[in-house]
Amino acid sequence: MNLMIFGAGFSGLAIARALGGECSFAGGTTRGPGRFGELQAAGLEPFIYEGGDPSPDLRAALSKTTHLVMSIAPDSGGDPLLEAFAGGLRAVMPRLEWIGYLSTVGVYGDHGGEWVNEDTICRPVSERSVARLAAEEGWAALAGKAGVPLAVIRLSGIYGPGRNAIRTLQQGRARRLIKPGQVFNRIHVADIGGATALLARKGRGGIFNVTDDMPAPPQDVIAFAAKLMGVEPPPETDFETADLTPMARSFYGENKRVANARIKAAGYQFRYPDYVSGLEGLLRDEA
Repeated sequence: MNLMIFGAGFSGLAIARALGGECSFAGGTTRGPGRFGELQAAGLEPFIYEGGDPSPDLRAALSKTTHLVMSIAPDSGGDPLLEAFAGGLRAVMPRLEWIGYLSTVGVYGDHGGEWVNEDTICRPVSERSVARLAAEEGWAALAGKAGVPLAVIRLSGIYGPGRNAIRTLQQGRARRLIKPGQVFNRIHVADIGGATALLARKGRGGIFNVTDDMPAPPQDVIAFAAKLMGVEPPPETDFETADLTPMARSFYGENKRVANARIKAAGYQFRYPDYVSGLEGLLRDEA
């Protein structure tokens, strides 16, 4: 396996660690040299990519790539690679065997707290989710023309080492916002790595929700983290009157429970199937 990860950030590095021992070559992109050490520690050869056409050295690496992971979010101009690869994936990656595209469960939109799965019609609400769905469709078209299986990996709220409710409490930034009936799914970054690695090994295409088993109100997660730490949780705050940025408030405009049966049927077993096991594991690791 020759792996290339476009956008080797929090999730991309977890995927690199999950697949590292199985790769003859593994590369990853970042916007500048400041993160080269972090990528190298995860077993990736670092490349700079800031949009547009790939540089000559990145093109050389792509020419031998067999497995591609795309983890760069679309911006106001859309997905940067769709235009760069408009001439066809085979022209740039003649050895390509599989593509993984990291998307978001936000593409489903608001379903009033009801369950959704991969067959649910997408009706995204926010601009960023509309852009994600357009990117999914663009990658599906590219993969279809190249005859390569595409796994669209829809992720819920990501947490893990350094990014979790325990750390937020430690930093004094935690809030218990109360919006009756609101729930969210979450996913531990280690399970993003594990699930993506499984799909890459099997060369599986399709749409997969990579999300936990326990959609829950966000205030419950903060309360549980406080209990684990032996501290008092922050006071409850009414969502309607809370001082929030427009982006933070927009997250609460979508309410749904996301099912994950398809990735389990593919053979994946979650290391952290809910926020309880996830936070307990993070606390053990920090200790």
